[in-house]
Amino acid sequence: MIQNILAIVVSLGVLITFHEFGHFYIARLCGVKVLRFSVGFGKPIYRFIGKTGTEFTLAMIPLGGYVRMLDEREGNVPAELRSQAFNSKNVWQRISIVAAGPIANFILAIAIYALVALMGIQSLAPKVGEIEANTPIAQTELRAGDELIAIDGVSVSSWEDVNLVLADLIGKSGSISVRYQIDGVSSPQEDEVKLTRWLVDEKPTNLIRSFGLQPWQPEVTPVIAQVVEGGAAAQAGFLVGDLILQIDAQVITNWQQVVALVQANPNDSLRVKVKRQDSVNELVLFPNSIERDGAYLGYAGLAVVPPKWDESLVRERHYGPLESLSYGMAQTWRMVSLTVSSIGKMLQGLISLDNLSGPITIAKVASASADSGLQSFLKFMAYLSVSLGVLNLLPIPMLDGGHLLFFGIEAIRRKPVSEKIQGLAYRLGASLLFALMAVAIFNDFARL
Repeated sequence: MIQNILAIVVSLGVLITFHEFGHFYIARLCGVKVLRFSVGFGKPIYRFIGKTGTEFTLAMIPLGGYVRMLDEREGNVPAELRSQAFNSKNVWQRISIVAAGPIANFILAIAIYALVALMGIQSLAPKVGEIEANTPIAQTELRAGDELIAIDGVSVSSWEDVNLVLADLIGKSGSISVRYQIDGVSSPQEDEVKLTRWLVDEKPTNLIRSFGLQPWQPEVTPVIAQVVEGGAAAQAGFLVGDLILQIDAQVITNWQQVVALVQANPNDSLRVKVKRQDSVNELVLFPNSIERDGAYLGYAGLAVVPPKWDESLVRERHYGPLESLSYGMAQTWRMVSLTVSSIGKMLQGLISLDNLSGPITIAKVASASADSGLQSFLKFMAYLSVSLGVLNLLPIPMLDGGHLLFFGIEAIRRKPVSEKIQGLAYRLGASLLFALMAVAIFNDFARL
């Protein structure tokens, strides 16, 4: 719980601060007086007054922020300060001030991805372990041991790349190409896969598996590395160092067999033979039952000694400063395109609203990425920054995009949209945003 809270506070705090600083910085460049710069909503827990008279505030609820500028529409402005009011600036200055927040998020994402590239990017080559029957990829001649090179014309060099390409294929109909390298064959092979509204009306939890792929993994010797205290395995008498030889009548040669048998037998007894030093012991295991994706699976509370990966499958890429910047820009654009595409598919009904996530899911993902290491957490922050930038540019009143829509109309008509129409639009926009947030939070609790 503490890690979840810290992860989301750090990530959202940084992203919100950069977003609001974008508005603040351009507003000051345009000569607008900023009254308050707030990170968070609600009661302030810390505040100070800057040299220009701006009140900088850190508030209790870290789910947003705002920059309050001098504006005659919000109250009386002394005559000597009217030139510093937001509404006194020309339309292009106002557009620049409003657009600066989302642009700051994109700049932050570029910087984070560039930092990740400078640190060196390590990934696993997309070597295939198994092909599942009656799935899209089963239409090809791809086999276990082959390595993916490109999907739908997009090069892939890691399973992360594969996942991003597949995310962009949701809802697609038609033929796509799959290019792969067969082990021991010099020239790559290319096949076609036909899709029909792929994953529409479904809730995919694993895109790679839904496509029919399972990543290759080395065989894991079933030697116990950890026994969870108080778990089913601890109660059965398992010890660190035990080698599992047999479960019921099945001889065990790898850890994958153990996982399959335990998951298939929640709350049932399993007779397990283990080699402990120079003796063979028989233990009786009653796996606990846990719910996952609507199904009940057995859980023993065991961890295995991790295997050694084939070094040829571990790809490490190093970038110089200019290359890192180029990578950051390319990756940010890729995530912007994916986010915009996903929103479009949601509006078309190709992606269900069940995929919307709220603060609880964001907190869980932030915590999980922090567990996976600094690079994973940085990548999560970069993607969240991209999402924040894109969502704020949506032409919904109450968001930056809504303001930009009105200012764009003003630039074309050469006169502002009436206060009455803007007021009505803001009320509708607020209702839509609250409805979407309610759906997202409901989805969060449903996932719990």
